[in-house]
Amino acid sequence: MLTTRFVDGAPNWLDVGMADLERARDFYGALFDWRFRSAGPDAGGYGFFQVDGRTVAGGMQIRPEQGPPSWTVYFRTSGAEDTCEAAERAHGRVLFPPMDVMGQGVMAILADPAGAPFGLWQRGDLPGIEVTGEAGALCWVELHTPDMAAAAAFYRATLGLETSAVAYPGQVYTTVAPPGADDDGAFGGLVTPDEEPAGADAWPDAHWLAYLQVADVAAVVARTAELGGGVRLGATDIAGVGTVAHLSAPDGARFAVIRPDPRQS
Repeated sequence: MLTTRFVDGAPNWLDVGMADLERARDFYGALFDWRFRSAGPDAGGYGFFQVDGRTVAGGMQIRPEQGPPSWTVYFRTSGAEDTCEAAERAHGRVLFPPMDVMGQGVMAILADPAGAPFGLWQRGDLPGIEVTGEAGALCWVELHTPDMAAAAAFYRATLGLETSAVAYPGQVYTTVAPPGADDDGAFGGLVTPDEEPAGADAWPDAHWLAYLQVADVAAVVARTAELGGGVRLGATDIAGVGTVAHLSAPDGARFAVIRPDPRQS
């Protein structure tokens, strides 16, 4: 499972570009009891979403020319430059080359061959997010891609990630884990459009989807709609996994929530 014992190839940061900081802060605060704390006057408006004083994600307001509001999953690397070169050799793209972030670490933004953006975080003073697998925190990540084999090959070449087929009642799910991880080391999965849950509205582009853990999925779905967000997939029980929903903020930034099956926690 995803933990804060970060190793190369595993997610270690998560952030969101927001169209309207105040509205997004209120929205995520109402859903997850998050509080937004500025990173300071030199951070360009960047800040941290926190639960009980612990950082669960970062975020900042973006301009329209910077792209649509969206969540970005970052993966740990010990060498951002080398990882970017590996991504390009594997036919990915470097959208924003490695840059130092005030001594906290080095970040880069890339896209895989299908166009799914993702980030790299090479730790400096900041190892990554401070909590995972609890209410209001990152619990799982999932790549939605049109070509699972090509995606698996790319992320293996770029980050060393390994995939495994795991059988659940009525389905086989492809998990992804850092190199050399044991059976409990998977932090996410890969899905193609024909594996999407029944009843889900189409999100046609390739993307990484962040799952945040909640205690009551149906309540979060209802609250999302009340606050002007979108519901792509309502609360859905998946045998052996838990209850999930796919949602979007009022500005369109996509995310998912999950109440894991206790047997999977």
